[in-house]
Amino acid sequence: MTGNIQLLSDTLAKAKADNRAALIAYLPAGFPTVDGGIAAIKAVFDGGADVVEVGLPHSDPVLDGPVIQTADDIALRGGVKIADVMRTVKEAHAATGKPVLVMTYWNPIDRYGVERFTEELAAAGGAGCILPDLPVQESALWREHADKHGLATVFVVAPSSKDERLATITAAGSGFVYAASLMGVTGTRASVGEQAADLVRRTRATADLPVCVGLGVSDAKQAREVAAFADGVIVGSAFVKRILDADGDEAAGLAAVRELAAELAEGVRRVS
Repeated sequence: MTGNIQLLSDTLAKAKADNRAALIAYLPAGFPTVDGGIAAIKAVFDGGADVVEVGLPHSDPVLDGPVIQTADDIALRGGVKIADVMRTVKEAHAATGKPVLVMTYWNPIDRYGVERFTEELAAAGGAGCILPDLPVQESALWREHADKHGLATVFVVAPSSKDERLATITAAGSGFVYAASLMGVTGTRASVGEQAADLVRRTRATADLPVCVGLGVSDAKQAREVAAFADGVIVGSAFVKRILDADGDEAAGLAAVRELAAELAEGVRRVS
């Protein structure tokens, strides 16, 4: 294992050794501005996040709920480009030494060029990419270049995924598996539910990769619930909402996401 995928794997392994789940935060690049987004990621790391996913804003984010769609729209209207995403990864990783991934739909990478994207992401210190809409059977070109540059390829599995499909996905992926806790789009929910625990159990049966759960986790109580059965807890909309609720007050937004990260970091610790 080479590149920052090793840092990602070591980070997840350390969380496990500490008897807790890893806290993985999601924030879009360019939101509320490029500089503001970088500052927000640093604040989330300061609060206790282990890993951050940097979202590449997209005009048709089919898997994202209204909160992240709003943030993406702000970033796109601000003129965010892939170069800004790479800068966000580079500065966030350089400032913290922690693993930073990009979460993106396939179309922007396809247009940009797979070789160019993977080369630039690796040069920026990125740990890999989460690709929610790239079918495994169409991922060979991506994986070839990701492997060449030491980048993780994280695929998303859902409660509807059959066991045979799970085995195919985990065989092709690296870093960790992103388990969507339920069918639907991102957003906060009252309960994460039993579907997620069953999906983690079935996914683990197919591979040794860590399984991290996202979609719907928004507070320490839910983080604790998921940490009981998952290797990582992924939180996105709740962080984005804290910045939106700050209504342009950057200092308040940074304080809010740092505070939420601290609460969640406490929540992912398993009760002995």
